[in-house]
Amino acid sequence: MSTANRGVNIGPPRFKIAVHSIVWLAKSGSTLSSAMIANQVDSHATFMRRVMQALLVAGIVESKGGREGGYILRKPADQITLGEIYSAVNTCTSEPEVNVNCGEAGEQLDVALEKILYEAERQTIDYLRKYSIAEVMNRVEFFEI
Repeated sequence: MSTANRGVNIGPPRFKIAVHSIVWLAKSGSTLSSAMIANQVDSHATFMRRVMQALLVAGIVESKGGREGGYILRKPADQITLGEIYSAVNTCTSEPEVNVNCGEAGEQLDVALEKILYEAERQTIDYLRKYSIAEVMNRVEFFEI
């Protein structure tokens, strides 16, 4: 079954694809190209490279160049948390600046809402840090093709 056709919304699209990618890297135990990962997780190769770049910058994966190149995990699956992955691929993780002098009610509402959403995201990340990729993999029955 294709992951794209399930109709399940799991956070930001980059998060879902990143988790799937990390699981496949962990399952393979070897270096996989972005094209191989994209095919496995039913994603476009360009989008996949952007996701993998974010994971690379976060230190979750490493990149190997050359003909046999691709991506490999930097640490074991039991040491990679969903919170790390979420933080790596989601760009809205900095606390909003508070402007106490904003006069318009609409501006004040925007600032208040931004602060609430920031706190919700922080709590989400803290919660996701409780789960490792290994724990997620233990909940899935993988079929060999």
